[in-house]
Amino acid sequence: MTESGPLEELKLRTYREADFDALVDLWSELGMARWYNEPRRDIDLWVTSENAEILIAEFEGRLAGSICVGHDGHRGYFYYLAALPSLRRKGVGRRLVEAAEAWLKDRKVPKVQLLVRPTNQQANAFYQSIGYEQNPCRIWQRWLIDRGKAPAEAGEGRLEVTITHLEMTQRPEIGHFPHPSGQSYALLRADEMPLSFYRYLYDAVGRPWVWYERRQWSDEALQGLIHHPEVEVYVLYIAGAPAGFFELDCREVGVVDLGLFGLLPEYVGRKLGPYLLASALDIAWDKGPETVTVNTCTLDHPKALPLYQKMGFSPVTRETIHIDDPRETGLLPPLD
Repeated sequence: MTESGPLEELKLRTYREADFDALVDLWSELGMARWYNEPRRDIDLWVTSENAEILIAEFEGRLAGSICVGHDGHRGYFYYLAALPSLRRKGVGRRLVEAAEAWLKDRKVPKVQLLVRPTNQQANAFYQSIGYEQNPCRIWQRWLIDRGKAPAEAGEGRLEVTITHLEMTQRPEIGHFPHPSGQSYALLRADEMPLSFYRYLYDAVGRPWVWYERRQWSDEALQGLIHHPEVEVYVLYIAGAPAGFFELDCREVGVVDLGLFGLLPEYVGRKLGPYLLASALDIAWDKGPETVTVNTCTLDHPKALPLYQKMGFSPVTRETIHIDDPRETGLLPPLD
């Protein structure tokens, strides 16, 4: 995304108390609000900090945009870069970023960083267009508040998910599950699987069940996982076409985790699940682990948990969390 020339009448200034309602409205309109990142609290935080400032863009007497800038003495940070939808691609964002950069330079801060979700294609393209580059460092975090207890008013756009963790500690006697009949089939380990093929399988199998986590992973991180010598990916082919896959993670000593397991939508309901799961368990137990683990959740196929239990898994723990619905945040296609 590039912006056309800046608006001549655009004025930049610092935040005033009278801007409060208009600023909250702007951030809410643009979907920047989160229950754990509430705009009113953030404004109070920024205006009382000695190392932060809220810069406002004003056009024709109206609040037209914002950027929050701050620093820790070494790095500068941007938050809440926003512009009225009617003024997009008019230079508002560029002017605000330049003003925030100047604010940091005045305080001898040598660099600036910011966080942009990978699904926010417009913001990523904007920063790239004005000369920003992607930092190869990974971001590590830990929540110091309980995200599983979202306030009641945050229900819209949120999903309550109950995760069941299961394990088995001895090889089950599950009998024989017939292999696919009527068509040729093959279950093959994918050595050095192409990243694009893995992403295709993850999306094709997982989209109906709201698999979204690995969509957020960088190519480097995802490739590091699937090409790890202790991680194995197996693909089931029916008549030459991929029908499903599973992933065995053996990185923890004594444990094989069935990290992913599923069928493409066209093959669900054809009694392939028991065969594929039995095959996965045979391969897992051939490695001689002490425990085989798996987890499922209330977003998965309703028969997933009963199938795991039928195959010999026993639930060990359950937890309920709340997540932003990835179909509304852009990580998955929107709801119909």
